[in-house]
Amino acid sequence: MNWKELPKKKRIYVLVFLAIGGILAWAFITAGVITHDFNRKQLEGKGDEQEALVSGIILTETKDEQKYWEIYGETGKWDSTKGIAQLNKVIGNFYKDNEVSMSFESSKGIYNSKQGDITLYKDTYIVLKDGITLNADKLHWVNSHSPIVAEGHIKIQKGSELLSTADKIVISPTYTSFTISGNTVSKVYEDKK
Repeated sequence: MNWKELPKKKRIYVLVFLAIGGILAWAFITAGVITHDFNRKQLEGKGDEQEALVSGIILTETKDEQKYWEIYGETGKWDSTKGIAQLNKVIGNFYKDNEVSMSFESSKGIYNSKQGDITLYKDTYIVLKDGITLNADKLHWVNSHSPIVAEGHIKIQKGSELLSTADKIVISPTYTSFTISGNTVSKVYEDKK
């Protein structure tokens, strides 16, 4: 069939299809030129190492339908290689028998998933179930069977009955007793009703 013998409508269709085919070929060639090093650069990366910046992260540990702790960070960073979450503006709870036994708030916190521990530091405020409040520079929780250790500028208060300052406090795993040490000053007041 001769080009000149084709009706005008069919010639227009052929030209349109050739133009679309040319545009698609140009797009694929351009994409190949732009991304030719893309896969190679991914392979040259650091393997499976990934780091993610997140906002509004919640971490929880639960075993056998029993919650041990939950921690919320307003913002944070997760490093999958090290298994560490660095959190900012942290709040959370520690649990005993599925009830909140200790709540906390801190400017910064770290959760190490490989070791399973939580460290809170910088402006840490803690409230125990029995109403005792605690301010500290740093708090370290290893697991539900180990004592919690808080250090630096400790201030312990229970209403108007007790006010203590210390360098270090060790809270029992049951949250029922604690030991203070270092430069310690304690004041116990009698409630006169």
